[in-house]
Amino acid sequence: MTQFFLDSAWLIPCYALLGAILAVPWSPAIINRTGPRPAGYINMLMTFIAFLHGLLALLAIWNQPAQSVVIPWLQVVDLDLSIPVEMSAVTIGATMVITGLNFLAQIHAIGYLETDWGWARFYSLLALFEAGMCALVLCNSLFFSYIILEILTLGTYLLVGFWFNQSLVVTGARDAFLTKRVGDLVLLMGVIGIYPLSKTWNFSELADWASTVNLDPKVAALVGLALLAGPMGKCAQVPLHLWLDEAMEGPVPSTILRNAVVVCTGAWVLIKLQPVIAISPVAVSAVILIGAVTAVGGTMVAIAQIDIKRTLSYLVSAYLGLVFIAVGTGQIQTALLLLLTYAAAMGLLVMSTGTVIWNSITQDVTQLGGLWAKRPACGLSYLVGAAGLIAVPPLGGFWAFLQLGDSLFTSHPKLFALVLVVNALAAFSLLRVFGLVFGGQAKQMAQRSPEAHWPMVFPMILLMGFTLHVPLLLATWNLLPEWVSVNPTVAASLMLSSAIGGGAAVYLYLSSQVEKPIRFGSKDLQDFFAYDLYTQKLYRGTVVFLVDLISRTISWVDRYIVDGLANLVAFMTMFSGQSLKYNVSGQTQFYALTILLGVALFGFLLSLPILSRLSLIIGS
Repeated sequence: MTQFFLDSAWLIPCYALLGAILAVPWSPAIINRTGPRPAGYINMLMTFIAFLHGLLALLAIWNQPAQSVVIPWLQVVDLDLSIPVEMSAVTIGATMVITGLNFLAQIHAIGYLETDWGWARFYSLLALFEAGMCALVLCNSLFFSYIILEILTLGTYLLVGFWFNQSLVVTGARDAFLTKRVGDLVLLMGVIGIYPLSKTWNFSELADWASTVNLDPKVAALVGLALLAGPMGKCAQVPLHLWLDEAMEGPVPSTILRNAVVVCTGAWVLIKLQPVIAISPVAVSAVILIGAVTAVGGTMVAIAQIDIKRTLSYLVSAYLGLVFIAVGTGQIQTALLLLLTYAAAMGLLVMSTGTVIWNSITQDVTQLGGLWAKRPACGLSYLVGAAGLIAVPPLGGFWAFLQLGDSLFTSHPKLFALVLVVNALAAFSLLRVFGLVFGGQAKQMAQRSPEAHWPMVFPMILLMGFTLHVPLLLATWNLLPEWVSVNPTVAASLMLSSAIGGGAAVYLYLSSQVEKPIRFGSKDLQDFFAYDLYTQKLYRGTVVFLVDLISRTISWVDRYIVDGLANLVAFMTMFSGQSLKYNVSGQTQFYALTILLGVALFGFLLSLPILSRLSLIIGS
């Protein structure tokens, strides 16, 4: 029976699309009679069915080799655009993570959007995200993966701009779309450029081709860097990271899905392309450098933020920077483990902070406080999510960091030291927010902030349970190392970095002996990190200025030269036509007059040389 579900696993993305289609009839006319909720319930049901389908398919594929299915679509001469689908324990498990987190986000949305009338549109967009991501992890083609990434970019724009009557929402949606389009455009160049070299877009065939090919170093570097640009934008890596901060203007339930799994789609494609990128040392160095800069910079900027959403958005970029480092150093299994532990922990963090935002007057962490006694479920969930994201044994984040650090300890000791710094800074940032929001005495803005109702708390508790059980799942899947093989230096260093970062935050933000607010260095230094290293100003002074100058120049040339020439021809045509219409009256005398004038003008032009000589003779 389970074999049937495995053979039909390619249908998993279709359930969400079916739910989105069924939600379309909930137009305002129907909503007036039934309310908006049935549209959401239909999508939740289809997501749950997709999750069950993935579970049964996973049971069938467990400990079995991967299976491939080719869906014929289009064949033109030598170009084969059939859709290859790979069904393995990893890809099927990824669909379960996507559908499971989306199902919890949909339950969370029941409470968060309780009084909103846009349920049909919101749940349909979540379904678009789910279908796109499930299709992406099952698809084994670079070409179709690019198309799916474009669909997800559109979904990001629509979900961020869900409340489109607010100016900041419109700006955030626009900037998120345009920033990701920059990376997508360069990625398209790489997708087109690699096909003449490899004659395939199939990821498996690309890996085999990359293992034996001997490319020119310049060509390999250009192709590798072009293929890297897309994942940079999707994963919000420096310098294409600003969109994620502005995307926080969207509803929190969509943020759960976006911050937990949508941003991982770029990392998934990067993992698939690792053999191709590994051809060029330049591209490999670029992956590591981008990941390292984003990881350190993201955690430092997160510490300086006071908006509770922004503190998490920069940690998203920082953690995915570690995934880039893992891919750059060839640790594919470690990168996948990082994505799994990250998805559960970050989803839980967004849920817990989202419930705080839902019935609080402000999102400013400096104006909150004392919520531990009022909201114990949120506080406990936040702590579990924070512990699952950093190296705190025995949770999943510790094992992911341990696997990454164990490889870097001997091969790249500087990168291992960077991982320790990032882990300590992340621990400091997470516990700083906990101390400001849940610790201390309740401030005026937090006096009335009771625990949220069950649709928001229930999925949060479920996800907290999953985060706590990630180590048991890893042990069941034989992904945890034996204790005798664990490098004690690496494990101790990771735990020490977590203790130092977390302990410093606890002392500064939970101790009554330290004066608040905490200030690090001068105000200029704080503003430097609070405003994201002034990246926006740098963009406005360089890229935006250059694009604006080029646009204005092209507009001037188009208006005054291209349009001016066309308008001149049109004016001359109209003038000549208007002039001639007076001579086309049907009367013979007008035609004769026109011919005489023409002959006279022609004779005058012919006699100009004679008249010029005559004038010279008379003058002499």
